[in-house]
Amino acid sequence: PLTKGGLGGVIFVNTLFSCLATVSEKYSFIPLWQPPFISKLAAEDRCHLNGLAMRDGLPRYVTAVSQSDVADGWRDRRRDGGCVIDISSNEIILSGLSMPHSPRWYRDKLWLLNSGTGEFGFADIERGVFEPVAFCPGYMRGCAFSGDFAIVGLSKPRHNKTFSGLSLDDNLRAKDAEPRCGLVVIDLRSGDIVHSLRIEGVVEELYDVQVLPGVRRPMAIGFKTDEIRRLVTIG
Repeated sequence: PLTKGGLGGVIFVNTLFSCLATVSEKYSFIPLWQPPFISKLAAEDRCHLNGLAMRDGLPRYVTAVSQSDVADGWRDRRRDGGCVIDISSNEIILSGLSMPHSPRWYRDKLWLLNSGTGEFGFADIERGVFEPVAFCPGYMRGCAFSGDFAIVGLSKPRHNKTFSGLSLDDNLRAKDAEPRCGLVVIDLRSGDIVHSLRIEGVVEELYDVQVLPGVRRPMAIGFKTDEIRRLVTIG
């Protein structure tokens, strides 16, 4: 298990190599942990390990699209092969998910996005089941919390094999809805979507969401804009 004594610096999900890793001054990365069903450290994106939840300051839960141990094996298990793994015990505490993303520990619950169905919810760890809280009209990635609310990122599904054939398509048709790109704000107490923001134009996908408390007008500096040439900060 990963312990505080052995960790320091940045820890990230290395999806291509199916592991958790940290940065290195000498190597491309240093592997820290792999799922129990992964037999080899290889650049093959075997299970599509994609999300990490911290608990009490330590990496604790990860999401994977499958339990596959062959190159790109997750692509054949998108509908119901997804799982949540407890890093501390190497146990699979939740299975049967569809392309799960963005696990988050918040207010003593493990929240996650069951993106292949369009459902935001939480894991009932004792029963080993996923409890849906709200349906979101888009492919979900990114989740953050503020008070009694969750903010979830939505994307328009790409028209390729990665996103085709998922239950999300059926659920959208059943609700006579079109997928959208943007944000939804979900009341954790009722499951209602109390606010939303649509993003139109060239942006069709979001990959993560963060809350910046007390910030009114945040700005990101692009790598190809004039701002990055002119903005100078001096310590």
